[in-house]
This record gives sequence, C-alpha cells and structure tokens, in this order.
Amino acid sequence: MADLEQFRAETARWLEENCPKEMRAPLRGEEDICWGGRNWKFKSEAQKVWLDRMAAKGWTTPAWPREYGGAGLSKEEVKILKAEMRRIGARSPLESFGIWMLGPALLKYGTHEQKARFLPPVARGEIRWCQGYSEPNAGSDLASLQTKCEDKGDHWLVNGQKIWTSYADEADWIFCLVRTDPKAPKHLGISFILFDMASKGVSTKPIKLISGKSPFCETFFDNVEVPKSYGDGVSSVVGELNRGWDVAKYLLTHEREMIGAGGSGSYANRSLGEVAAQEIGLEGGRLADPMLRAKIAQTEIDGWAFLLTMERMKDEAKAGQGVGAKSSMLKYYGTELNKRRFEISMDTGGSAQLEWEGPRTEDGKLARMWLRTKANSIEGGTSEVQLNIISKRILELPDA
Repeated sequence: MADLEQFRAETARWLEENCPKEMRAPLRGEEDICWGGRNWKFKSEAQKVWLDRMAAKGWTTPAWPREYGGAGLSKEEVKILKAEMRRIGARSPLESFGIWMLGPALLKYGTHEQKARFLPPVARGEIRWCQGYSEPNAGSDLASLQTKCEDKGDHWLVNGQKIWTSYADEADWIFCLVRTDPKAPKHLGISFILFDMASKGVSTKPIKLISGKSPFCETFFDNVEVPKSYGDGVSSVVGELNRGWDVAKYLLTHEREMIGAGGSGSYANRSLGEVAAQEIGLEGGRLADPMLRAKIAQTEIDGWAFLLTMERMKDEAKAGQGVGAKSSMLKYYGTELNKRRFEISMDTGGSAQLEWEGPRTEDGKLARMWLRTKANSIEGGTSEVQLNIISKRILELPDA
C-alpha cells in the first residue's frame, strides 16, 4: 500500500507538471480527439505535446510491457493513473483501435517479432489501424466471410470487400480476416492478416448514416499483394494460418468491451442533470419535472453500477479468469444504456433539440449524436446476437 501511495503521489505530480492546460478542458466534439497516424494533423501544439509526453512515459498503453511501448504497470497502478487523470480532467492522449483491439490480440497471439514491429508505433500514435471484419453478406454470421486470400509464393493475393470499416479512409494499416482455405468448414480456413492500406488495389468509400455523418466505409480489395513477411521474421499472418477465427474471437471480446464502455460516458463531459438544468432550468434548486428527475437519477445510478461491473470484469481478466462471453453482457448493457442516456438528453430540450442546422445547436450536434447511438446496438454484433450468446454461454439456457 505504501508503494501504491508513493506511485499515486508521483503520478499526480507528474500529471500536474506535464499535462497542458488546454488538454484539461472537456472535449467539445470529435475534432478534439487525437487518433494519431502517419497523416494525422494535430489540432494544436498542446495536443502533440500531450501525446509525446505520455507516449515517452509509456502511459498511452500503461499495462503493456516496456519492450513493446508500454510502462509495465500493474492493474492497481493503471487504476491510479486513470483516477489521477480524471481528477484533473486530463483528456486521453490517444484513441486507437490498435490499443483497444489489435494490441490485446497481438500480445496474446503474436510472435515477439510482430509485437516488437507493430506495438511500439501504436503506443506512440504513429500508426492508425482499422478493422476488416464485416462483409456485405457476413455481418452477424461473420464466419461466412468470403474475402479471398491466395498463396502466391512470396506474397498473398487478396480480393474481396469489407463493409462498416470504421475510419478506413483515414487508417494507415488494417487487421483483416480473409479466407485462405475455401474448402474448409466456415469457421476454419480463415486467417488474420496485417497489411498497409496504401497498398495498390485498396480503395474505400464512406457510408453516410442518418446522422448525416459516419466513420464507416466500404473497403475494396482488388488484387492486393500482401507480403508474407515484413522482414526480420515479421509475418503478415497473426497466429496460425487457417486458425484466424481464434484470434478474431479473442479480439471481438475487446471490441465489445470498447463499444459497451460508451455506456459509462456522458454528453460533452456533462452529467444528464447538468444537461437538463442548462436546457430547461431549475425551480427551487431542482428540476421541476419529477418524472424526468427519476429517469435521470435511475440512468446515472445504472451508469455507475455498469462502470463498477466493468472494473470487476477487468480485474477478473487480469487475474487470469478471462472475459469470454461476459463481453457480450458489457456490450449489450453498455450500448442500451448509452442509447437511453441520449434519449433523455433529447427529451430535456423537446422539439428544439431536433434542429439540424444553425449555431444555436452547433448544427444539430446532439441530435446527430443521438441518431449515431442507434448504430451502437448493431456494430460489433447486434444486441439480439449478444442476447443469444448470453443465454447460451452464460445462462446455459436450452435452444428454442
């Protein structure tokens, strides 16, 4: 305990001295988020300074081993770091699918050479990754994917299409599921490969959602040549050839945790009560509508309970118990909670919140975010699929 208290004091002091003031202000929108990558343009010098300092400290990926760009912190130390960042309102220095999804998969299934090649640039924000999973005819039934990957001796030849590829038009590299053995049963014959999005034959097309915006893209592969090796024993295939489904399933547990974590968030770093107070005002120090007060109170309580549940499951995972099908619980509840939170936020402003354009609502910022949450219960596996997994794998209910 004394060591942890010393770590807390040193962490608090370092953050106070190194986190720029601008990086302690609440996020105002997507434009304030740092995604990194070779084409990333920093919004400000403060954003770059904050990323550089945290990456040098290993604190963009604090639990990763030092040799792969992390800080090698214990789970207790990671909790302290996050708590101290929240205390001063410090923004996350880097958001990354490489950190949330690819990193855990590489740490479990990758070779030392793959980890040494790909993880440090992720931790430094130098490579931005996207995920090549879903296809037009392989969404919830992902194992039906048909993107073809043929062995051409010194390289793989990839042909096919992916869909709902988040930020594919801005990503540098892709971790992609491909079919390397078309004759094998559908869950077999799949491999997990890594390649550069700048490769000849790769193209993307953004998909606009009902919110008017979207991070999603269609991604096309037309005779894309993927090297079998990137030198120094770094294979482009993660895990065993034709056993990529094992890697894919493990990564999906982390993706579902990531999506579900949105349920513990907030709108513009404000509680529902603060949003309601700003929109409709207070009477006698509280909201006049008792039904709205009850809704807000229940949702905030559920949010805190969900946050504690996530922390408990993370502790169980780090203790070697694994998350597995429990990630479906987090994904389902978190996304449904996030949708509920935005429904209430919209309720507080009435019909005025439906304004789509104009400075008063920042061009319908809240309305667009509310509509965007509808995709939360589809991406990463629909809510219906998650409920099926929960019923079979956790509750062990019989099939219908």
